[in-house]
Amino acid sequence: MNENVNTEDIIEDVDMDESKSSDDSDNEEQKKSVYLPSIEKGLQEGEEWDYDPSAYKLYYSFETNQPCMSFDIIRDTLGENRWNIPETCYIVAGSYSGKPKENEIVVAKLTNLHGNKSAVPMEGDEDDDELSDDEDDNETLGKKDAVMHAAIIPYFGGINRVKSTCLGGQSNIVAVWNEKVKVQIYNLQNSIAAVENLEGAETKHVKMDKERPLHSNILHTTEGYALAWNNIRLGTLASADNHGKIYITDMHEGGKFVTNSTPYKGHKSSIEDIEWSPTEESLFVTVSSDRSIRLWDSRISGKEGCVCVVEDSHSSDINVLSWNKYEPLIVTGGDDANIKVWSLRMLQHKQSLAEFKYHKSPITSLEWHPTESTTFMASGEDDQVTIWDIAMESDIDVDKKEESLPVPPQLMFIHMGQKELKEVHWHKQIPGLAITTGAEQQKILRSAPRVTYQYVKMRQYKQCFEAVCRKRVFQTAFHQCHRRHIVSLSFSPPQSIKIYN
Repeated sequence: MNENVNTEDIIEDVDMDESKSSDDSDNEEQKKSVYLPSIEKGLQEGEEWDYDPSAYKLYYSFETNQPCMSFDIIRDTLGENRWNIPETCYIVAGSYSGKPKENEIVVAKLTNLHGNKSAVPMEGDEDDDELSDDEDDNETLGKKDAVMHAAIIPYFGGINRVKSTCLGGQSNIVAVWNEKVKVQIYNLQNSIAAVENLEGAETKHVKMDKERPLHSNILHTTEGYALAWNNIRLGTLASADNHGKIYITDMHEGGKFVTNSTPYKGHKSSIEDIEWSPTEESLFVTVSSDRSIRLWDSRISGKEGCVCVVEDSHSSDINVLSWNKYEPLIVTGGDDANIKVWSLRMLQHKQSLAEFKYHKSPITSLEWHPTESTTFMASGEDDQVTIWDIAMESDIDVDKKEESLPVPPQLMFIHMGQKELKEVHWHKQIPGLAITTGAEQQKILRSAPRVTYQYVKMRQYKQCFEAVCRKRVFQTAFHQCHRRHIVSLSFSPPQSIKIYN
């Protein structure tokens, strides 16, 4: 990948001199096409992609000492609905190393995350003017590089999944599902305090050798991946394993955690994901490699706790799910590479509301947008992150060239540049900010236009789809449309942040 492609060379290669006649422009237009990774065969000989910064409002890459296949965003006290530049965020991640003794829980603070001035603007976006002013101030003062500070908790065994929650105030904890068949809960407050103390220090990380788990659930008989905190009944954790058993852990008086020894059973194979209802404290849903979706009521014990089953909901293993915070909807993704949206009000009819077929490999992660009820993000083993809006439809007034794109009209954005994508998460306090993790790096991004689609639906806007290679430029013309984004595509970011000096 060549991130230093000279724009003038590219323009010369493809003869895009603006001074040429309209006939030359027409001929050049015929050479342009849109690259869609799930549809195109890939780069041809002599072609090379270049990072397009205009696709993002903010884009950074950061690395940990060991690959982290799972992470979560820690809730902070910096405020809600934050748009100020530079941004700051906190994450917790779990490593998966081939050597059990080399694993760790990473509690990290990412600071000085600046916006991207070359991002394609939205017409009428007042925040862009504010962003530009902030960036000018930063340049005047001398912009600093983004920084990551981290507290490292040594951990024995590879970590399959981490999930964090806030018990109120500044009490942040994390649950860890490990390959050693344990579900453990850690208090993160000491680690967060240690990270704060690194501000201005020469070192970027500190070891937390004395940290011990608050609780260990050893009732599971095999490892698993499904893990979820109840956001209504604080301190309640559900964990599920590859034998199809579900255990509930509750926080009792004095902050003591106790795991109920009677598991919920019903799935015929491994449970891949689990999530609590955002509105009903007793309900949770699971998906399994047995291809079924099951809705459970935690007030009922054992097998009877399953109140609804959708068999064969996908044609193969179901890997992930997400429960909509605002509407009675869940979205699921499977090994069949399909994404399906289900209404819980009609779950007993065993028919999905919508099905999206774009990814070409198994879906690895899904998450609804925290403030937009119709928007979700997905990742797949085809090394793509996609953003969708299920409210979007084809518009007969849209340019025919756009309508000819062989992608669903609900597909808003495509992000590339990572290998073996495992998880994606939205930041609940910073609108439109997303973080992804893969085998080599984690990436933090905010797409352009920002993912605040209520504005998009009200007015026209312009958006450019551009990907540059050495011998050709694939680029759609600027399109005017009312109800749809043009897909944006980009690859490798310009900066990578590391915590180890």
